[in-house]
Amino acid sequence: MSTTKFPVAPTFRGPAEWFDGDVYVNAHYTGVAPSRARLNLVRFMPGAHTAWHRHAVGQVLHVTDGLGWVQSRGGELIELRPGDTVFTPAGEWHWHGASAQNAMCHLALWEAPLEEGVPETEWGAKLTDDEYPA
Repeated sequence: MSTTKFPVAPTFRGPAEWFDGDVYVNAHYTGVAPSRARLNLVRFMPGAHTAWHRHAVGQVLHVTDGLGWVQSRGGELIELRPGDTVFTPAGEWHWHGASAQNAMCHLALWEAPLEEGVPETEWGAKLTDDEYPA
């Protein structure tokens, strides 16, 4: 076994079905078996954020820059700053993104499920104006 270096992942715009606002993603790692890990760098411009979504095996976010938010459905709104790391458990609906006035960048780490045919991420409705903190 040897160490593998991966090419720099190209930046792509986050799909409008999953995000509100300007979001840019670099998909840095998709696990090589037996790993099921996924690692993305996600840049949210001011006011940009995800739609409600959930992950089959949970998700870890590590904020590298800026100011943002994360919230589980029905849960407390959590402010995110550089150096903060948060975990959302498997199957929990949540959203995350930048504050209205600041950009925010985070690393997103999650795993693909073991079961065949189970989606890694299920996307739901976009946030309403009342759900996003202005």
